[in-house]
Amino acid sequence: MSLFAIGDLHMSGGDDKPMDVFGPQWDRHFFHIRENWQQLVTAEDTVLIPGDISWAMQLEAARVDLEEIGQLPGKKILCKGNHDYWWNSISQVRAALPAGMTALQHNAADLGDAVVCATRGWMIPTKETPLSEQDEKICKREAERLRLALEDAAARAKGRPLIVMTHYPPLLAGETDTIFTKLLEAYGVHTAVYGHLHGAGIQSGFTGECRGVRYHLVSCDSIGFSPIKIYP
Repeated sequence: MSLFAIGDLHMSGGDDKPMDVFGPQWDRHFFHIRENWQQLVTAEDTVLIPGDISWAMQLEAARVDLEEIGQLPGKKILCKGNHDYWWNSISQVRAALPAGMTALQHNAADLGDAVVCATRGWMIPTKETPLSEQDEKICKREAERLRLALEDAAARAKGRPLIVMTHYPPLLAGETDTIFTKLLEAYGVHTAVYGHLHGAGIQSGFTGECRGVRYHLVSCDSIGFSPIKIYP
């Protein structure tokens, strides 16, 4: 099994929502994702999708997008992004998923060779931009949810690698550590993948290794609308 990742699919939610308003690279973007996916991913592989899956506002409207993703090769593991307004209760989301798809929300899944856990995450303060009081509360709440997910993953792993998926970046370029990186390091996480950043914002994401954790920005436009292999 190989583990791939690609986030921020921003599918239309059943409407004809053009994405090229965000730049010509987004023209027919899911067509290119599908082509690349089919060339790279096999039925034995797993693909992590860290949020912002569909523009749909209701779960019923998101079903067409979930079905289209479900037709692609490999197993798929999803977590919630800030634009996934259709994602209501986790039980309802899981009930709506096609075969071979799993949704994680502050918990973990056993992939055999590795264990993956996921949560949404939140904005993190930087040297230039501290968080508001409300955002600080949400950030701490999301860190606690990450800790719960890591607890679940660590209990399952028994020495196997831990993979973490969040929507928001746990670390930005030029920063040294965050409330999230401290947790990833404490639990000995092998790899963390995240999305959320687009356009000029891609440059602010951190990709590489920091204190033993490998970080990958996988928003689809940051990786050429093609899933990237993250493990092994």
